[in-house]
Amino acid sequence: MSLRAETPAPPEARVHRFTRAERRVHRATAALMGVCVLTAAFLYIPQLAVLVGRRELVVRVHQYAGLALPVPVLLGLASRAFRTDLRFLNRFGPHDRVWLRAALRRDRRHEERPAGKFNAGQKIYAAWIAGATLVMLGTGLMMWFTHLTPLMWRTSATFVHDWLALTIGVVLAGHIGMALGDPEARRGLRTGTVSEDWAAREHPLWRP
Repeated sequence: MSLRAETPAPPEARVHRFTRAERRVHRATAALMGVCVLTAAFLYIPQLAVLVGRRELVVRVHQYAGLALPVPVLLGLASRAFRTDLRFLNRFGPHDRVWLRAALRRDRRHEERPAGKFNAGQKIYAAWIAGATLVMLGTGLMMWFTHLTPLMWRTSATFVHDWLALTIGVVLAGHIGMALGDPEARRGLRTGTVSEDWAAREHPLWRP
């Protein structure tokens, strides 16, 4: 009886999605945002606040992490690929409206959700989190440097900062949940490449 060697499976075809600079911007932003959310939780949730012995240190870490939050994006502007992706994220087309209508109907069929490099949900999330970050930075500075603004402004800033922080926590939880449900998307952010099959299925209008 002859034994035939098994033919090895051909390597999976992959396409380039993110450069090293883009991945570093995402990781640094995610790390700083995580520090902000975690320290905020220890500052505002009583059950967690009692676990912290040096509240002033937590406050300082929260402040400086928030102040540094825009820095990775600003540094990323030196990358042409990052600037190109920002233009993609900032541009809505007819296919994005189709994607949103399908999402509202909870229609998960891929042919009903056309997308370029980024789908409409990712574009909305990017715009919202960017705006929210700027508002948090502005209100945080008013709360930090109390001598720069009137009491009424600081009171309003505290209200907006606290409630927007809660909203950001909820949105980030949804963002992380979506990422956990898509291993190939996470792999793209980790390694910079995704499979051709995934790209064709999830982003059929994207031309790498």
